[in-house]
Amino acid sequence: MDDLLKSQEEAWAAIRETQKNIGGLSNTLGSIVERILTPGLPEKFKKLGYSFIRIASYSYAAGVYTQIDGMLENGSQAVAVEVKTKLRQTDIDDHLVRMEKIRKYADEHGDKRQFMGAMATFNTDENAKNYALKKGLFVIEPSGEDVKVTKPEGEPKVW
Repeated sequence: MDDLLKSQEEAWAAIRETQKNIGGLSNTLGSIVERILTPGLPEKFKKLGYSFIRIASYSYAAGVYTQIDGMLENGSQAVAVEVKTKLRQTDIDDHLVRMEKIRKYADEHGDKRQFMGAMATFNTDENAKNYALKKGLFVIEPSGEDVKVTKPEGEPKVW
């Protein structure tokens, strides 16, 4: 009985270690995707008529916690960029909720900028891409040795 209990404990310890390692690998892959897709975004958006002076990442708190992979900014506008290895509709829906939180935080802190959203992805599903564009989000994806930014249908949604 003691041997069985010891074996079960060892098995659970191995499972927890494996889960930890997989989580770390997923975070590493996400960081790689961010570093590939986001560095040249201010120049890409300039071609679409937007002038952003910097890109940063944020974690908002104070009752509206949300983490943002990249925020393109200038004095009057900002684009919150969510980076995903593979884009899914649930990711888009989550980002729309995130955009509401960003607007709430901005309103509570006197930030009058217009906020727009973008999804950056390494693996594009056309249905998810079209869904994001219809929801008023920009889509950022690889294109050869560079990335391309697709503007949403009509005007981008502003929060």
